[in-house]
Amino acid sequence: MVMTGICFVAVTALVKTLGGRIPAAESAFLRYVIGLVFLIPVWRELMAIRLTPRQKKLFGIRGIVHTLGVILWFYAMTRIPIAEVTAMNYLNPVYVSILAVFLLGERMALRRVLAVIAALIGSLIILRPGFRELDPGHIAMLGTALLFAGSYLIAKIVSGELPASLVVALLSITVTIGLAPFAIAVWVTPSLADLGVLAAIACFATAGHYTMTLAFAAAPVTVTQPVTFLQLVWSVLLGALFFGEPADPWVILGGGIIMASVIFITWREAVLRKSHRTPLVNETKG
Repeated sequence: MVMTGICFVAVTALVKTLGGRIPAAESAFLRYVIGLVFLIPVWRELMAIRLTPRQKKLFGIRGIVHTLGVILWFYAMTRIPIAEVTAMNYLNPVYVSILAVFLLGERMALRRVLAVIAALIGSLIILRPGFRELDPGHIAMLGTALLFAGSYLIAKIVSGELPASLVVALLSITVTIGLAPFAIAVWVTPSLADLGVLAAIACFATAGHYTMTLAFAAAPVTVTQPVTFLQLVWSVLLGALFFGEPADPWVILGGGIIMASVIFITWREAVLRKSHRTPLVNETKG
């Protein structure tokens, strides 16, 4: 998870270096096109897969939702500091909890409601509306977190029906297709240097997802989730050292509150899963 955080912060920093030279939609499209190279190992499985009409619909919706989220994320990166992007990314699991109530019919206990409220307060501390001028990048990040949460929920639905590698591969393909018209509409011929940066973004993003998968396989989410807070530490350091972005204590405080809420929600879900599972034979003996 430490390596995952470093990889994802590297992605954020590399996108930041592109600045406004390439439009957000085009940057996102080229990143996903280059990333298709990593689908070669599962190409035969992709060709053999037969999706049901329901699965096709779900993957289509996920592709649209994720496409819009990616565009907003790339746009936000050109507008606001790295630390703020990272801190506001922590809202994803909070939005997932909220959407699960409306879309999946899940119940939310009072403690989880309070944790969600605390996370939203954390986001207000980061944004501080009324005390500073909000940038369109902040609004874009709020939309990004919500759209990615919707994408995650759909992934949760289909993950029990298809291998994880195919779920990721189909997301890459649908998002690449979804980004194409947006990229064409604002196309600017990229330089070789910019293509190199985008290739590095694709590599770090893929490596980050791989190390995250390894971490989830090696330890419970309640162990791995708190480590993601290190991403905010790396972001603050990176922003200060390379992009002239001074550390903002309000962003660190707000991000910390959001992360604490996410850790609590994750812990509660783990406790509930454990309490509902069938006990092992040895566990039923006194």
